[in-house]
Amino acid sequence: MKTATRRWLGGVAAVAVLAAVFASYLQPELVVELATQVWNCF
Repeated sequence: MKTATRRWLGGVAAVAVLAAVFASYLQPELVVELATQVWNCF
């Protein structure tokens, strides 16, 4: 695969991951659940 294509696909993947993270913050109970799970690790 060419470098430009690989770079473009990496950018698209990064944008998709960021969009999914921002969309998850629209559901406050999900954020609270994740925070609780992280806190339980300690």
